Amino acid sequence: MNNRFRNCFANTHVVLPVVHVESPSQAVRNTRIACDAQCDGVFLINHGISHAALMTAFSAVKEALPDFWIGINSLGEDPCNLFGNTEVSGIWTDNAQIDERLGEQEKAEKIDDVRAKQDWPGLYFGGVAFKYQREVDELAAASRIAMRHMDVVTTSGPGTGHAPTVEKLKTMKEAMGEFPLAIASGVTPDNVSDLLPHCDCVMVATGISKSFTELDPALTRNLVESVREFSIRECYKYTTK
Repeated sequence: MNNRFRNCFANTHVVLPVVHVESPSQAVRNTRIACDAQCDGVFLINHGISHAALMTAFSAVKEALPDFWIGINSLGEDPCNLFGNTEVSGIWTDNAQIDERLGEQEKAEKIDDVRAKQDWPGLYFGGVAFKYQREVDELAAASRIAMRHMDVVTTSGPGTGHAPTVEKLKTMKEAMGEFPLAIASGVTPDNVSDLLPHCDCVMVATGISKSFTELDPALTRNLVESVREFSIRECYKYTTK
């Protein structure tokens, strides 16, 4: 079990909406929607804006909601450049540089070294078998390697708005055991109960949004309710065995 992940979040299954940032005020507004729906935190991502603009929005959100868990995915930015900011709760990269075909993971180890030197306290979510990246044939091998290099292995379906197959998730989760696995595409209030048996965290935008940059409050609440109800059912099944 990765205790760093569990020490950050009290809930069995973690819900992290993804806010596509366009401005500080928009980022604050949408993060409040997630907070009001009792999500566990958010990731801010910079489609169409610079890294500097993303960090300006991050600062605004952090000031407005100082106790909320706030991570970033700065597209195009080397994650090694991001670990110095101790206010950032999590860093997510689409490509964690895991290559199961190689004996040594030099690129992933470089990230490890930077994290260790920075002594950064947050959670690193690394993309493995992720959309628009290299096709991974040996999912189980890649998953086992990834566990050594990140806090949360993060995967996706084949594209934005498309969930990974249950078969893919089962293969990865069986290889990883209790190590946390996150899904970062295609999750909706309707399909989340099918995916939750095989993951620990859902990172979701399209499935709970009314536009590319605006979360839908009702859909966000519905998703959280579905996740919490699933967790309660699973807990009841376990305790009554």
